[in-house]
Amino acid sequence: MTDGNFGLTESVSMALGGMIGGGIYAVFGVVTGITQAATWFAFLLAGLLAICSAYSYNWLNELVVEDGDGDGGGSVTFVQSFTGNSTLAGMIGWTLLFGYVGSMAMYAFAFAEFTISLPGVPSTLGGIPVRPIVSVLVVGGFVGLNLLGARATGSAENVLTSAKVLVLVVFGLAGLVYALSVSSDPVTVGTSRLASFSPVMAAAVSFVAFQGWQLLFYDQESIADPLETIPKAIYLSIPVAVAIYVLVALVAYNLAPEAIQNSPHTALVDAASTIGSAVGLATAAGVVISLSALFSTASAINATMFSAGYFAKGMLTDDLLPDRAGDSSASGVPTRTLLILGLVTAVFTAYGSLSAITSFASLSFIVVFGSMSALAFTQRDSDRMTAIWPAVGTVGGGLSFVLMFYHLYSAERGTFYAVILITVAVLAVELLYFEREILKEEIPYAGRDSKTAGD
Repeated sequence: MTDGNFGLTESVSMALGGMIGGGIYAVFGVVTGITQAATWFAFLLAGLLAICSAYSYNWLNELVVEDGDGDGGGSVTFVQSFTGNSTLAGMIGWTLLFGYVGSMAMYAFAFAEFTISLPGVPSTLGGIPVRPIVSVLVVGGFVGLNLLGARATGSAENVLTSAKVLVLVVFGLAGLVYALSVSSDPVTVGTSRLASFSPVMAAAVSFVAFQGWQLLFYDQESIADPLETIPKAIYLSIPVAVAIYVLVALVAYNLAPEAIQNSPHTALVDAASTIGSAVGLATAAGVVISLSALFSTASAINATMFSAGYFAKGMLTDDLLPDRAGDSSASGVPTRTLLILGLVTAVFTAYGSLSAITSFASLSFIVVFGSMSALAFTQRDSDRMTAIWPAVGTVGGGLSFVLMFYHLYSAERGTFYAVILITVAVLAVELLYFEREILKEEIPYAGRDSKTAGD
């Protein structure tokens, strides 16, 4: 593969594949549990925040290239270029890595949920739940695949993304026809909830489903004319993803109301079965959606693991991760790095709940994307920049962060405390690593002072 061989079509496919690839299947049940019929509106709000963040990323990327600080990059590069603070850049990078881990854990959780929804697949074996076992196995499988260096090319990604999008579009349009012409129940859009905070809180939780577009910034060497191609690809892919999410949310909520209450994570299967029943293909339609979900979540795990691995390798090169995390001089992603990412992901997906994992991942990306919007806003002096979008991204990110914590505290107290503990632990480890030289200098003096005082 030569540099610059990905054009606009391949770039749109990669960005759209990163968002559609498992996002709707993984977060739909969690978001619906928060805002019910207004789920479609939550996706719309999350998409708007993603657009604002994307504008900030594109603007910062352009400034980095114009200033001669490199060939562009992502969050870590932006922070280093505009603040010169390696500690802050490293902490942003660590937060992003934990977001990737949360995303993979979320996809693995959803993969297992849809696996046990298939006909004939038991939910327990000898009294042991199957879901955690399947989740860990799929993570392990893709760790092995990435160790072999497997990755879809741009052409393959076109085909894969087209297939995933086609299934969801057919599902959405067929469901809309069914709801309007076959079903006797009126279509519910959650009008009463639109003026409440629940869609905003749900949008914050669903934000992880819209993070895939920023992976393009780490593949710039493979993209032809990246300063023009990447913005076009992102501004095309996000609206398409929003439209699909909105359509699917409306259909699933209206056609599978019982499943929404009892088994929201796999409600799309029940909705597809309802649509298929109109032509005598209820079981087949449910299986198609389940298989599509398996395919989408699996490919999302693979793509995220690949990107996270290379992202971590770049941090190793910049001394933003401990040397023990991998060998930055290795060809491809360092083996130890992949194993660590896979192990942490497996622990998250085996012992966490889908709500907790989704909330943790969304919080990570909200922090990073909100920070990039704030950073872009500080660079608003140029006449070519429209400051309103970074401003909205900054305020929206801050509001989403606060509202998500409020939701977790009021509705999911256990998840709230778990997120707090994880956050404190991560910050402590980050500070111990990035401030290690200062600590080395201070600790001897502290010891000497205490000894003197004792004398």
